[in-house]
Amino acid sequence: MLAEEKTTAIVLEDLNGDNWEYDPANPRRWALTRKWLSMGTVTLYIFVMSLAGALMAPALPELAKKYDITNSSILAMTLSISFLSLGLFPLVIAPLSEMYGRKWVLHIGNVLLGASNLACAYAPNAGSLIAFRFLVGVASACPMAVAGGVIDDLFSDREKALAMAIYIFMPLVAAAAGPEIGGIITESMGIRYIFIAMVISCGLASLFGIPCLRETYSPVIRSRLAKKAPDLEKAAMAQTLTPTSESLLHILWLNLSRPMILLTRSFICFILSLYLALIYGIFLLMFVTFSALFSDVYHFSQGAVGLSLLGPGIGSLLGVVFSGYFSKKIYAVLADKNGGNGKPEMRIPSLIFGSFFIPVGLFWCGWSAVPKIHWVMPMIGGGIFEFGFIIALIQVQLYLVDAFAFPASALSASSVFQSLLGFAFPLFGQDMYVKLGYGGGYSLLAGLAVVIGIPFPIWIWYKGEGIRKRSAAFLSRNVRI
Repeated sequence: MLAEEKTTAIVLEDLNGDNWEYDPANPRRWALTRKWLSMGTVTLYIFVMSLAGALMAPALPELAKKYDITNSSILAMTLSISFLSLGLFPLVIAPLSEMYGRKWVLHIGNVLLGASNLACAYAPNAGSLIAFRFLVGVASACPMAVAGGVIDDLFSDREKALAMAIYIFMPLVAAAAGPEIGGIITESMGIRYIFIAMVISCGLASLFGIPCLRETYSPVIRSRLAKKAPDLEKAAMAQTLTPTSESLLHILWLNLSRPMILLTRSFICFILSLYLALIYGIFLLMFVTFSALFSDVYHFSQGAVGLSLLGPGIGSLLGVVFSGYFSKKIYAVLADKNGGNGKPEMRIPSLIFGSFFIPVGLFWCGWSAVPKIHWVMPMIGGGIFEFGFIIALIQVQLYLVDAFAFPASALSASSVFQSLLGFAFPLFGQDMYVKLGYGGGYSLLAGLAVVIGIPFPIWIWYKGEGIRKRSAAFLSRNVRI
Protein backbone atom coordinates (compact mmCIF):
# COMPACT_ATOMS: atom_id res chain seq x y z
CA MET A 1 0.00 0.00 0.00
CA LEU A 2 2.82 2.39 0.91
CA ALA A 3 4.62 1.51 -2.30
CA GLU A 4 1.47 2.27 -4.32
CA GLU A 5 1.04 5.65 -2.59
CA LYS A 6 4.69 6.47 -3.22
CA THR A 7 4.41 5.57 -6.91
CA THR A 8 1.21 7.60 -7.28
CA ALA A 9 2.88 10.59 -5.63
CA ILE A 10 5.80 10.45 -8.02
CA VAL A 11 3.49 10.22 -11.02
CA LEU A 12 1.51 13.24 -9.81
CA GLU A 13 4.72 15.17 -9.38
CA ASP A 14 5.57 14.15 -12.93
CA LEU A 15 2.37 15.76 -14.17
CA ASN A 16 3.65 19.12 -12.98
CA GLY A 17 7.33 18.64 -13.75
CA ASP A 18 8.64 15.87 -15.99
CA ASN A 19 10.10 13.35 -13.56
CA TRP A 20 8.95 10.23 -15.34
CA GLU A 21 12.41 9.24 -16.51
CA TYR A 22 13.40 8.55 -12.89
CA ASP A 23 10.07 7.18 -11.68
CA PRO A 24 10.19 3.55 -10.42
CA ALA A 25 6.89 2.95 -12.22
CA ASN A 26 8.61 3.71 -15.54
CA PRO A 27 9.24 0.31 -17.22
CA ARG A 28 12.75 1.41 -18.14
CA ARG A 29 13.45 1.80 -14.41
CA TRP A 30 12.17 -1.65 -13.48
CA ALA A 31 14.49 -4.26 -12.02
CA LEU A 32 16.14 -6.48 -14.63
CA THR A 33 14.19 -9.51 -13.39
CA ARG A 34 10.87 -7.77 -13.94
CA LYS A 35 11.94 -6.45 -17.35
CA TRP A 36 13.03 -9.83 -18.63
CA LEU A 37 10.01 -11.61 -17.18
CA SER A 38 7.81 -9.36 -19.30
CA MET A 39 10.13 -9.70 -22.28
CA GLY A 40 10.19 -13.47 -21.79
CA THR A 41 6.40 -13.60 -21.96
CA VAL A 42 6.39 -11.66 -25.23
CA THR A 43 9.04 -13.93 -26.78
CA LEU A 44 7.09 -17.00 -25.61
CA TYR A 45 3.99 -15.70 -27.38
CA ILE A 46 6.12 -15.02 -30.48
CA PHE A 47 7.53 -18.56 -30.36
CA VAL A 48 4.09 -20.18 -30.04
CA MET A 49 2.73 -18.00 -32.85
CA SER A 50 5.62 -19.01 -35.12
CA LEU A 51 4.97 -22.70 -34.49
CA ALA A 52 1.57 -22.42 -36.18
CA GLY A 53 3.08 -22.39 -39.66
CA ALA A 54 6.22 -24.41 -38.91
CA LEU A 55 4.29 -27.41 -37.58
CA MET A 56 1.94 -27.34 -40.55
CA ALA A 57 4.57 -27.11 -43.33
CA PRO A 58 5.53 -30.83 -43.48
CA ALA A 59 1.85 -31.83 -43.32
CA LEU A 60 0.90 -30.20 -46.64
CA PRO A 61 0.90 -33.49 -48.60
CA GLU A 62 -1.46 -35.01 -46.03
CA LEU A 63 -3.65 -31.91 -46.19
CA ALA A 64 -3.87 -32.31 -49.96
CA LYS A 65 -5.07 -35.90 -49.51
CA LYS A 66 -7.54 -35.09 -46.73
CA TYR A 67 -9.21 -32.19 -48.54
CA ASP A 68 -8.63 -33.47 -52.10
CA ILE A 69 -6.56 -30.41 -53.10
CA THR A 70 -4.96 -30.86 -56.53
CA ASN A 71 -3.98 -27.25 -57.27
CA SER A 72 -0.49 -26.48 -55.90
CA SER A 73 -1.30 -22.77 -55.44
CA ILE A 74 -4.40 -23.59 -53.36
CA LEU A 75 -2.34 -25.99 -51.27
CA ALA A 76 0.35 -23.33 -50.72
CA MET A 77 -2.38 -20.84 -49.79
CA THR A 78 -3.49 -23.00 -46.85
CA LEU A 79 -0.10 -22.20 -45.35
CA SER A 80 0.62 -18.70 -46.68
CA ILE A 81 -2.84 -17.11 -46.22
CA SER A 82 -1.96 -16.39 -42.61
CA PHE A 83 0.85 -14.11 -43.80
CA LEU A 84 -1.72 -11.93 -45.56
CA SER A 85 -3.68 -11.24 -42.37
CA LEU A 86 -0.41 -11.08 -40.44
CA GLY A 87 0.55 -8.15 -42.66
CA LEU A 88 -2.73 -6.26 -42.62
CA PHE A 89 -3.95 -6.48 -39.04
CA PRO A 90 -0.94 -4.90 -37.30
CA LEU A 91 -2.27 -1.67 -38.83
CA VAL A 92 -5.18 -2.01 -36.40
CA ILE A 93 -3.55 -3.84 -33.51
CA ALA A 94 -0.44 -1.70 -33.02
CA PRO A 95 -2.30 1.62 -32.66
CA LEU A 96 -4.81 -0.03 -30.32
CA SER A 97 -1.90 -1.10 -28.12
CA GLU A 98 -0.77 2.54 -28.05
CA MET A 99 -4.25 3.63 -26.98
CA TYR A 100 -5.17 0.94 -24.45
CA GLY A 101 -1.88 -0.76 -23.58
CA ARG A 102 0.17 -3.74 -24.69
CA LYS A 103 -0.74 -6.37 -22.09
CA TRP A 104 -4.26 -7.40 -23.00
CA VAL A 105 -3.58 -7.14 -26.73
CA LEU A 106 -0.98 -9.87 -26.23
CA HIS A 107 -3.17 -12.03 -24.00
CA ILE A 108 -6.24 -11.79 -26.23
CA GLY A 109 -4.14 -12.57 -29.30
CA ASN A 110 -2.79 -15.76 -27.73
CA VAL A 111 -6.28 -16.94 -26.73
CA LEU A 112 -7.57 -16.20 -30.26
CA LEU A 113 -4.61 -18.15 -31.68
CA GLY A 114 -5.63 -21.22 -29.68
CA ALA A 115 -9.28 -20.87 -30.70
CA SER A 116 -8.51 -20.47 -34.41
CA ASN A 117 -6.21 -23.52 -34.38
CA LEU A 118 -8.96 -25.52 -32.70
CA ALA A 119 -11.25 -24.49 -35.56
CA CYS A 120 -8.58 -25.60 -38.07
CA ALA A 121 -8.47 -29.04 -36.44
CA TYR A 122 -12.14 -29.61 -37.25
CA ALA A 123 -12.39 -27.69 -40.55
CA PRO A 124 -14.81 -29.62 -42.82
CA ASN A 125 -13.27 -28.55 -46.15
CA ALA A 126 -10.38 -26.67 -47.75
CA GLY A 127 -12.27 -23.38 -47.95
CA SER A 128 -13.04 -23.33 -44.25
CA LEU A 129 -9.46 -24.34 -43.44
CA ILE A 130 -8.16 -21.35 -45.42
CA ALA A 131 -10.62 -19.07 -43.61
CA PHE A 132 -9.53 -20.35 -40.20
CA ARG A 133 -5.86 -20.03 -41.20
CA PHE A 134 -6.61 -16.40 -42.04
CA LEU A 135 -7.80 -16.02 -38.42
CA VAL A 136 -4.57 -17.65 -37.26
CA GLY A 137 -2.77 -14.78 -38.99
CA VAL A 138 -5.01 -12.22 -37.29
CA ALA A 139 -4.16 -13.69 -33.89
CA SER A 140 -0.47 -13.94 -34.78
CA ALA A 141 -0.47 -10.24 -35.66
CA CYS A 142 -0.96 -9.35 -31.99
CA PRO A 143 2.51 -10.31 -30.69
CA MET A 144 4.18 -9.35 -33.97
CA ALA A 145 2.65 -5.86 -33.88
CA VAL A 146 3.32 -5.21 -30.20
CA ALA A 147 6.71 -6.85 -29.51
CA GLY A 148 8.80 -4.01 -30.96
CA GLY A 149 6.86 -1.50 -28.90
CA VAL A 150 7.42 -3.55 -25.73
CA ILE A 151 11.17 -3.57 -26.41
CA ASP A 152 11.10 0.21 -26.77
CA ASP A 153 9.06 0.50 -23.56
CA LEU A 154 11.49 -1.58 -21.49
CA PHE A 155 14.98 -0.86 -22.80
CA SER A 156 17.16 2.14 -23.57
CA ASP A 157 18.67 2.59 -27.02
CA ARG A 158 21.91 0.91 -25.92
CA GLU A 159 20.06 -2.07 -24.41
CA LYS A 160 17.66 -2.77 -27.27
CA ALA A 161 19.98 -4.79 -29.50
CA LEU A 162 20.07 -7.90 -27.28
CA ALA A 163 16.31 -7.85 -26.66
CA MET A 164 15.58 -7.39 -30.37
CA ALA A 165 18.00 -10.21 -31.26
CA ILE A 166 16.23 -12.62 -28.90
CA TYR A 167 12.82 -11.54 -30.19
CA ILE A 168 13.91 -12.13 -33.80
CA PHE A 169 15.57 -15.45 -32.95
CA MET A 170 12.46 -17.10 -31.46
CA PRO A 171 10.56 -17.44 -34.78
CA LEU A 172 13.71 -18.93 -36.30
CA VAL A 173 13.92 -21.52 -33.53
CA ALA A 174 10.30 -22.40 -34.26
CA ALA A 175 11.02 -22.51 -38.01
CA ALA A 176 13.95 -24.88 -37.44
CA ALA A 177 12.31 -27.21 -34.91
CA GLY A 178 8.70 -27.00 -36.08
CA PRO A 179 8.93 -29.03 -39.31
CA GLU A 180 10.60 -31.96 -37.56
CA ILE A 181 8.04 -31.94 -34.75
CA GLY A 182 5.18 -31.48 -37.20
CA GLY A 183 6.38 -34.38 -39.31
CA ILE A 184 6.53 -36.68 -36.29
CA ILE A 185 3.05 -35.66 -35.11
CA THR A 186 1.54 -36.07 -38.58
CA GLU A 187 3.10 -39.48 -39.12
CA SER A 188 2.31 -40.90 -35.68
CA MET A 189 -1.01 -39.26 -34.74
CA GLY A 190 -2.54 -37.63 -37.81
CA ILE A 191 -2.80 -34.12 -39.18
CA ARG A 192 -5.56 -33.00 -36.81
CA TYR A 193 -3.16 -33.26 -33.89
CA ILE A 194 -0.89 -30.63 -35.45
CA PHE A 195 -3.58 -28.11 -34.58
CA ILE A 196 -4.41 -29.73 -31.23
CA ALA A 197 -0.73 -29.36 -30.30
CA MET A 198 -1.01 -25.65 -31.08
CA VAL A 199 -4.08 -25.33 -28.83
CA ILE A 200 -2.17 -26.95 -25.96
CA SER A 201 0.86 -24.70 -26.59
CA CYS A 202 -1.32 -21.57 -26.48
CA GLY A 203 -2.91 -22.73 -23.23
CA LEU A 204 0.44 -23.33 -21.56
CA ALA A 205 1.71 -19.94 -22.79
CA SER A 206 -1.31 -18.19 -21.27
CA LEU A 207 -0.82 -19.99 -17.95
CA PHE A 208 2.67 -18.48 -17.80
CA GLY A 209 1.97 -15.15 -19.48
CA ILE A 210 -1.17 -13.87 -17.76
CA PRO A 211 0.33 -13.74 -14.24
CA CYS A 212 3.82 -12.68 -15.39
CA LEU A 213 3.25 -9.92 -17.96
CA ARG A 214 2.80 -6.35 -16.72
CA GLU A 215 1.69 -3.33 -18.71
CA THR A 216 4.74 -1.68 -20.28
CA TYR A 217 3.35 1.31 -22.23
CA SER A 218 4.22 4.43 -20.24
CA PRO A 219 1.31 6.74 -21.24
CA VAL A 220 -1.20 4.06 -20.20
CA ILE A 221 0.62 3.39 -16.91
CA ARG A 222 0.82 7.10 -16.09
CA SER A 223 -2.83 7.68 -16.91
CA ARG A 224 -4.00 4.76 -14.76
CA LEU A 225 -1.86 5.80 -11.80
CA ALA A 226 -3.02 9.40 -12.05
CA LYS A 227 -6.67 8.33 -12.07
CA LYS A 228 -6.09 6.45 -8.79
CA ALA A 229 -4.90 9.62 -7.04
CA PRO A 230 -6.96 10.60 -3.94
CA ASP A 231 -6.88 14.27 -4.97
CA LEU A 232 -9.63 14.66 -7.58
CA GLU A 233 -8.11 17.82 -9.02
CA LYS A 234 -4.81 16.09 -9.60
CA ALA A 235 -6.51 12.95 -10.85
CA ALA A 236 -8.24 15.06 -13.48
CA MET A 237 -4.80 15.91 -14.83
CA ALA A 238 -4.69 12.36 -16.24
CA GLN A 239 -6.58 13.83 -19.18
CA THR A 240 -3.31 15.40 -20.30
CA LEU A 241 -1.98 11.89 -20.87
CA THR A 242 -5.02 10.45 -22.66
CA PRO A 243 -6.91 12.91 -24.92
CA THR A 244 -10.64 13.09 -24.30
CA SER A 245 -11.67 16.32 -26.03
CA GLU A 246 -12.34 14.55 -29.32
CA SER A 247 -14.73 11.77 -30.13
CA LEU A 248 -13.49 8.24 -29.61
CA LEU A 249 -14.00 7.44 -33.29
CA HIS A 250 -11.89 10.40 -34.35
CA ILE A 251 -9.10 9.41 -31.96
CA LEU A 252 -9.33 5.84 -33.21
CA TRP A 253 -9.05 7.00 -36.82
CA LEU A 254 -5.98 9.11 -36.03
CA ASN A 255 -4.28 6.14 -34.40
CA LEU A 256 -5.27 3.58 -37.02
CA SER A 257 -4.18 5.81 -39.90
CA ARG A 258 -0.76 6.45 -38.36
CA PRO A 259 1.04 3.38 -39.80
CA MET A 260 -0.11 4.17 -43.34
CA ILE A 261 0.89 7.81 -42.90
CA LEU A 262 4.38 6.71 -41.87
CA LEU A 263 4.60 4.38 -44.84
CA THR A 264 3.44 6.94 -47.41
CA ARG A 265 4.95 10.16 -46.00
CA SER A 266 8.35 8.90 -44.80
CA PHE A 267 10.60 7.74 -47.64
CA ILE A 268 13.03 6.10 -45.22
CA CYS A 269 10.24 4.10 -43.61
CA PHE A 270 9.03 3.10 -47.08
CA ILE A 271 12.38 1.98 -48.51
CA LEU A 272 13.48 0.09 -45.38
CA SER A 273 10.08 -1.59 -45.21
CA LEU A 274 10.36 -2.59 -48.87
CA TYR A 275 13.84 -4.05 -48.31
CA LEU A 276 12.70 -5.88 -45.20
CA ALA A 277 9.75 -7.30 -47.14
CA LEU A 278 12.00 -8.51 -49.94
CA ILE A 279 14.45 -10.38 -47.73
CA TYR A 280 11.62 -11.74 -45.58
CA GLY A 281 9.87 -13.06 -48.69
CA ILE A 282 13.14 -14.70 -49.79
CA PHE A 283 13.53 -16.22 -46.32
CA LEU A 284 10.03 -17.73 -46.44
CA LEU A 285 10.58 -18.99 -49.97
CA MET A 286 13.80 -20.66 -48.86
CA PHE A 287 12.00 -22.09 -45.82
CA VAL A 288 9.30 -23.64 -48.03
CA THR A 289 11.61 -24.94 -50.81
CA PHE A 290 14.94 -25.69 -49.10
CA SER A 291 13.93 -29.23 -48.14
CA ALA A 292 12.68 -29.86 -51.68
CA LEU A 293 16.07 -28.76 -53.05
CA PHE A 294 17.89 -31.44 -51.08
CA SER A 295 15.24 -34.02 -51.88
CA ASP A 296 15.27 -33.30 -55.64
CA VAL A 297 18.98 -32.67 -56.21
CA TYR A 298 20.63 -34.90 -53.60
CA HIS A 299 17.80 -37.41 -53.06
CA PHE A 300 17.73 -37.00 -49.29
CA SER A 301 15.28 -39.27 -47.50
CA GLN A 302 12.29 -37.80 -45.64
CA GLY A 303 14.09 -38.23 -42.35
CA ALA A 304 17.34 -36.67 -43.58
CA VAL A 305 15.69 -33.67 -45.25
CA GLY A 306 15.36 -31.94 -41.88
CA LEU A 307 19.16 -31.82 -41.66
CA SER A 308 19.17 -29.38 -44.59
CA LEU A 309 18.07 -26.66 -42.17
CA LEU A 310 21.20 -27.14 -40.06
CA GLY A 311 23.22 -24.64 -42.12
CA PRO A 312 20.58 -21.89 -42.02
CA GLY A 313 20.07 -22.59 -38.33
CA ILE A 314 23.76 -22.05 -37.55
CA GLY A 315 23.76 -18.90 -39.69
CA SER A 316 20.76 -17.57 -37.79
CA LEU A 317 22.45 -18.20 -34.45
CA LEU A 318 25.62 -16.39 -35.57
CA GLY A 319 23.51 -13.49 -36.82
CA VAL A 320 21.83 -13.21 -33.43
CA VAL A 321 25.22 -13.27 -31.68
CA PHE A 322 26.53 -10.51 -33.95
CA SER A 323 23.43 -8.37 -33.47
CA GLY A 324 23.25 -8.95 -29.73
CA TYR A 325 26.92 -8.22 -29.04
CA PHE A 326 28.97 -6.72 -31.86
CA SER A 327 26.32 -4.38 -33.29
CA LYS A 328 25.67 -3.16 -29.75
CA LYS A 329 29.37 -2.34 -29.44
CA ILE A 330 29.39 -0.54 -32.79
CA TYR A 331 26.40 1.56 -31.74
CA ALA A 332 28.04 2.39 -28.39
CA VAL A 333 31.32 3.47 -30.03
CA LEU A 334 29.51 5.74 -32.51
CA ALA A 335 27.34 7.20 -29.75
CA ASP A 336 30.39 7.92 -27.58
CA LYS A 337 32.03 9.74 -30.48
CA ASN A 338 28.88 11.86 -30.68
CA GLY A 339 29.09 12.97 -27.07
CA GLY A 340 27.13 9.99 -25.78
CA ASN A 341 24.09 10.74 -27.96
CA GLY A 342 22.86 7.86 -30.08
CA LYS A 343 21.07 8.31 -33.41
CA PRO A 344 19.01 5.86 -35.48
CA GLU A 345 21.57 6.14 -38.29
CA MET A 346 24.13 4.49 -36.00
CA ARG A 347 22.33 1.21 -36.74
CA ILE A 348 23.17 1.52 -40.44
CA PRO A 349 26.83 0.27 -40.42
CA SER A 350 25.67 -3.09 -39.06
CA LEU A 351 22.85 -3.13 -41.63
CA ILE A 352 25.31 -2.52 -44.48
CA PHE A 353 27.54 -5.31 -43.14
CA GLY A 354 24.66 -7.79 -43.02
CA SER A 355 23.26 -6.75 -46.39
CA PHE A 356 26.42 -7.86 -48.21
CA PHE A 357 26.01 -11.45 -47.00
CA ILE A 358 22.45 -11.82 -48.33
CA PRO A 359 23.25 -11.88 -52.09
CA VAL A 360 26.50 -13.79 -51.45
CA GLY A 361 24.55 -16.54 -49.70
CA LEU A 362 21.90 -16.64 -52.42
CA PHE A 363 24.42 -16.91 -55.28
CA TRP A 364 26.39 -19.53 -53.33
CA CYS A 365 23.31 -21.61 -52.54
CA GLY A 366 21.82 -21.46 -56.03
CA TRP A 367 24.87 -22.30 -58.12
CA SER A 368 26.26 -24.97 -55.79
CA ALA A 369 22.99 -26.94 -55.77
CA VAL A 370 24.03 -29.49 -58.42
CA PRO A 371 24.65 -33.22 -57.93
CA LYS A 372 28.37 -33.03 -58.74
CA ILE A 373 28.99 -30.55 -55.88
CA HIS A 374 28.82 -31.85 -52.31
CA TRP A 375 25.50 -31.24 -50.53
CA VAL A 376 27.22 -29.30 -47.75
CA MET A 377 27.89 -26.38 -50.14
CA PRO A 378 24.27 -25.19 -50.61
CA MET A 379 23.79 -25.76 -46.89
CA ILE A 380 26.69 -23.34 -46.24
CA GLY A 381 25.16 -20.90 -48.73
CA GLY A 382 21.88 -21.04 -46.83
CA GLY A 383 23.79 -20.33 -43.62
CA ILE A 384 25.51 -17.29 -45.16
CA PHE A 385 22.15 -15.93 -46.32
CA GLU A 386 20.57 -16.47 -42.89
CA PHE A 387 23.50 -14.74 -41.18
CA GLY A 388 23.02 -11.61 -43.28
CA PHE A 389 19.23 -11.83 -43.13
CA ILE A 390 19.11 -11.88 -39.33
CA ILE A 391 21.50 -8.94 -39.02
CA ALA A 392 19.56 -6.88 -41.57
CA LEU A 393 16.20 -7.79 -40.04
CA ILE A 394 17.26 -6.77 -36.54
CA GLN A 395 18.98 -3.54 -37.60
CA VAL A 396 16.04 -2.33 -39.73
CA GLN A 397 13.61 -2.95 -36.89
CA LEU A 398 15.91 -1.21 -34.40
CA TYR A 399 16.17 1.77 -36.76
CA LEU A 400 12.38 2.02 -37.05
CA VAL A 401 11.97 1.74 -33.28
CA ASP A 402 14.59 4.46 -32.69
CA ALA A 403 13.48 6.82 -35.44
CA PHE A 404 9.75 7.17 -34.79
CA ALA A 405 7.79 8.32 -31.76
CA PHE A 406 5.28 5.48 -32.20
CA PRO A 407 7.48 2.39 -32.70
CA ALA A 408 4.65 -0.14 -32.80
CA SER A 409 3.02 1.81 -35.64
CA ALA A 410 6.33 2.06 -37.52
CA LEU A 411 6.88 -1.69 -37.27
CA SER A 412 3.29 -2.32 -38.32
CA ALA A 413 3.81 -0.15 -41.39
CA SER A 414 6.81 -2.29 -42.37
CA SER A 415 4.90 -5.50 -41.69
CA VAL A 416 2.40 -4.63 -44.45
CA PHE A 417 5.03 -5.08 -47.18
CA GLN A 418 6.70 -7.86 -45.27
CA SER A 419 3.71 -10.12 -44.97
CA LEU A 420 2.25 -9.37 -48.41
CA LEU A 421 5.45 -10.64 -50.01
CA GLY A 422 5.53 -13.45 -47.46
CA PHE A 423 2.10 -14.44 -48.75
CA ALA A 424 3.01 -14.11 -52.44
CA PHE A 425 6.53 -15.59 -52.66
CA PRO A 426 5.63 -19.21 -51.79
CA LEU A 427 2.82 -19.13 -54.37
CA PHE A 428 5.13 -18.48 -57.34
CA GLY A 429 8.49 -19.61 -55.98
CA GLN A 430 8.32 -23.26 -56.98
CA ASP A 431 7.28 -22.35 -60.54
CA MET A 432 10.20 -19.90 -60.71
CA TYR A 433 12.67 -22.65 -59.81
CA VAL A 434 11.11 -24.99 -62.39
CA LYS A 435 11.56 -22.39 -65.17
CA LEU A 436 14.90 -20.85 -64.13
CA GLY A 437 16.49 -23.62 -62.11
CA TYR A 438 17.87 -23.12 -58.64
CA GLY A 439 20.87 -21.17 -59.94
CA GLY A 440 18.80 -18.77 -62.05
CA GLY A 441 16.06 -18.38 -59.43
CA TYR A 442 18.42 -17.61 -56.58
CA SER A 443 20.42 -15.26 -58.84
CA LEU A 444 17.27 -13.27 -59.64
CA LEU A 445 16.52 -12.90 -55.94
CA ALA A 446 20.15 -12.00 -55.21
CA GLY A 447 20.04 -9.28 -57.87
CA LEU A 448 16.98 -7.71 -56.25
CA ALA A 449 18.71 -7.85 -52.87
CA VAL A 450 21.74 -6.04 -54.32
CA VAL A 451 19.69 -3.31 -56.03
CA ILE A 452 17.70 -2.43 -52.89
CA GLY A 453 19.88 -3.66 -50.05
CA ILE A 454 23.29 -2.19 -50.87
CA PRO A 455 22.89 1.40 -52.18
CA PHE A 456 19.97 2.55 -50.02
CA PRO A 457 21.50 1.77 -46.59
CA ILE A 458 24.67 3.59 -47.69
CA TRP A 459 22.55 6.54 -48.81
CA ILE A 460 20.67 6.54 -45.47
CA TRP A 461 23.99 6.57 -43.60
CA TYR A 462 24.97 9.82 -45.30
CA LYS A 463 21.59 11.52 -45.85
CA GLY A 464 19.17 9.75 -43.53
CA GLU A 465 19.24 12.13 -40.58
CA GLY A 466 18.33 15.18 -42.65
CA ILE A 467 15.57 13.39 -44.56
CA ARG A 468 14.20 11.91 -41.34
CA LYS A 469 14.05 15.33 -39.69
CA ARG A 470 12.31 16.89 -42.70
CA SER A 471 9.77 14.05 -42.70
CA ALA A 472 9.17 14.53 -38.97
CA ALA A 473 8.67 18.28 -39.47
CA PHE A 474 6.18 17.66 -42.28
CA LEU A 475 4.27 15.10 -40.23
CA SER A 476 4.10 17.38 -37.20
CA ARG A 477 2.68 20.23 -39.32
CA ASN A 478 0.19 18.24 -41.35
CA VAL A 479 -0.96 15.25 -39.29
CA ARG A 480 -1.35 14.33 -35.65
CA ILE A 481 1.34 11.71 -35.24
